[in-house]
Amino acid sequence: MPPMKICYVCGKRPISGNSIARRGMAKKKGGVGKKITGITRRRFFPNLQRVKILIKHGLAKRVLVCTSCIQAGKARKA
Repeated sequence: MPPMKICYVCGKRPISGNSIARRGMAKKKGGVGKKITGITRRRFFPNLQRVKILIKHGLAKRVLVCTSCIQAGKARKA
């Protein structure tokens, strides 16, 4: 089973949304306006990186951590 797309530190996971297809020219460009031609479901995935971090008792473990946690310093690299 592949690793789940969930951050080990904050629990950030994929969220769902819509992909909206539009056609036509925008009103501010001289057109009659954009028209929605289709809406399909899509998923937004967190930017996860495989990093070796220190967990409790000084043990090092390779886990998936989102880049926002790495940048904020929530995951201390081993």
